[in-house]
Amino acid sequence: MKDAIVIIPTYNEIENIESIIRAVFSQKKAFHVLVVDDNSPDQTADKVKFLQNEFHEQLHLLVRTKKTGLGTAYIAGFKWSLEHSYQYIFEMDADFSHNPDDLVKLYDACAVGGADVSVGSRYVKGVNVVNWPMSRVLLSYGASKYVRFITRMKICDTTAGFVCYKREVLETINLDGIEFVGYAFQIEMKFKAHRKKFKIIEVPVIFTDRTRGKSKMSSGIISEAIFGVLKLKLKSLFSS
Repeated sequence: MKDAIVIIPTYNEIENIESIIRAVFSQKKAFHVLVVDDNSPDQTADKVKFLQNEFHEQLHLLVRTKKTGLGTAYIAGFKWSLEHSYQYIFEMDADFSHNPDDLVKLYDACAVGGADVSVGSRYVKGVNVVNWPMSRVLLSYGASKYVRFITRMKICDTTAGFVCYKREVLETINLDGIEFVGYAFQIEMKFKAHRKKFKIIEVPVIFTDRTRGKSKMSSGIISEAIFGVLKLKLKSLFSS
């Protein structure tokens, strides 16, 4: 049944892309995959095109001309998925930090459990992070606490990037009005869903840091998240 699609944004993920695609397709629940590639120099898109010969009805590819941020990649993927009539639209990283075996849990939270948005949460039951240095754990956990305090969202993992949206959520949110492109994008999407009164459920998952490829984290992304939250909250005070 064509109802669920997993959006995987990529930039230089040649080491992970085939394995993650096969892992998604190995699930008992049938998922489609949309890879949004930002013209990776390492030929990630070419690998996906090759795999489309094997998975020609399940695997889709959207190639953009340049790297313009995680948020814009997801927005492009959201619009493509809505145009192609998918009912449950997922965000997931290519590097196995998000376990494909948890996709069904996120799907069930929405399709069976009544959620409009389900979040694969590292912090809803303690701290479930593997292979991160303590400094990064503290930064991430502290950032989620900070966001929760500023926005008043009752979400423990506000920066999580493993998410399932019902299509109604993405149809209601003005995707062209999303401002942020880095990790603040994840916060903004949850905040917009929260402001629209959609039901958000956190599903406990274990986050495992990548073992292959290079992290895309930067100081600019962190700054955007910190100051972007204040901007989001202030704007919300003057809008309905």
